[in-house]
Amino acid sequence: MERTTIDLWVGIFVAAGIAALLFLAMKVGNFGGFQAASTYSVQASFDNIGGLKARAPVKSAGVVVGRVSEIRFDNERFQAVAVLTLDQSFAFPKDTSASIMTSGLLGEQYIALDAGAEETMLAEGDALKITQGAVVLENLIGQFLYSKSEEEAAALDGQ
Repeated sequence: MERTTIDLWVGIFVAAGIAALLFLAMKVGNFGGFQAASTYSVQASFDNIGGLKARAPVKSAGVVVGRVSEIRFDNERFQAVAVLTLDQSFAFPKDTSASIMTSGLLGEQYIALDAGAEETMLAEGDALKITQGAVVLENLIGQFLYSKSEEEAAALDGQ
């Protein structure tokens, strides 16, 4: 083989490797692919969103049905408002509830939708009325320590 042929094959191999790395980076960053399917947006207000970020998945029964497209702060109600972009092929009743959940103990946060029983479905621009904010690990630890100290104080008073 000539030197130029070897250089050509090495160049093709390097270009394919860079393309594969770019593809994997986009998949890991949740940027892999543009959705051609139509979507609709709904809003959900939370007292605390924890570490929820834009582009976080929206799941129902473990299936990804959309993404968080925007997070902003409502200056009137002093709550965080998450705009959820849902795939048009998934219809949810108006009384659907939204909760911020965590994958595993310290994993990524996502929004879980729990379908209600109403017959009218959510439409573009609707707002979810029933929401549950993120559970903050520091608050749970603080509550646990506080309850333990109260138990110890009650035990000492009882002696």
